[in-house]
Amino acid sequence: MSELSEYLESLTGARREAIAHVYARARVLVPDAEDGVGYGMPALRYRGKPLLSVMSAKGHIGLYPFSPPALDTVRDELVDFSTAKGTVRFADDRPLPDDVLDRLILARRDEIDRA
Repeated sequence: MSELSEYLESLTGARREAIAHVYARARVLVPDAEDGVGYGMPALRYRGKPLLSVMSAKGHIGLYPFSPPALDTVRDELVDFSTAKGTVRFADDRPLPDDVLDRLILARRDEIDRA
C-alpha cells in the first residue's frame, strides 16, 4: 500500500471524499501519474516529479501543485478561495470547480512535460 493510499484510508467522511475527488480527477487527466511523495507529503508523481498533493489541515484542505506558475494559470478564478504562492485552500463543502481544477492539473502536467 502506498503512502498516498494509506493517507486516504486514514481520512473519513466529507473530507475524505473531497480529497479523493481531486486525486481521482488528476488520475483521469494524467493516467501515467503514480502514487508517491512530494516534499514529504503523499502525492501523485508524474515523470519522476511531484504533480500534486492534497492534504487535510485543521480548518481547510490544501491543494499543492508544487508550482506557483501552474497555480498562476488559474489564480484569477480563485478569488473566492484562499491562496498563497503555491497553495489553494478550500473546504469539503466548498470544493474547487472541476473545470478550474482540471486546468490547474493540466498546467502542472504540461510544465513537467516541458522540463
